[in-house]
Amino acid sequence: MGFPVELSPEVLNKAESLGVRAEDIAESFVRGSGKGGQKINKTSSTVLLRHAPTGMEVRCQKHREQSKNRASAYKLLILKIEEKVKGAQSERMMKVFKLRKQKIRRSKRAKAKMIDSKKRRGEIKEGRRNFT
Repeated sequence: MGFPVELSPEVLNKAESLGVRAEDIAESFVRGSGKGGQKINKTSSTVLLRHAPTGMEVRCQKHREQSKNRASAYKLLILKIEEKVKGAQSERMMKVFKLRKQKIRRSKRAKAKMIDSKKRRGEIKEGRRNFT
């Protein structure tokens, strides 16, 4: 592969499985925006990556250092490409689906059924108590 930054083996495996090559990525460094005053206005620490085959673009300004932004941008780009290629089967989308499923409220009927089974279980346990 030969990415210009050091990436975790997990991210490198994803890039390899998706067919993302370092040669297909155009890299540029631009000035950031937002909070930071003179420092942000004078330094080009924001990283902009473009993946030619998919036309995807990623801009990263999380960190103060260009090197850290570079690594984050490559990781973000690979994850974004995975999301586009795999859709609902991508790792991120599966996590989002799992969270949504966990947060959904139970229906009244399901809740009543669950409480009823717990009550029955409690009665069974109550019957085992030692009466003295």
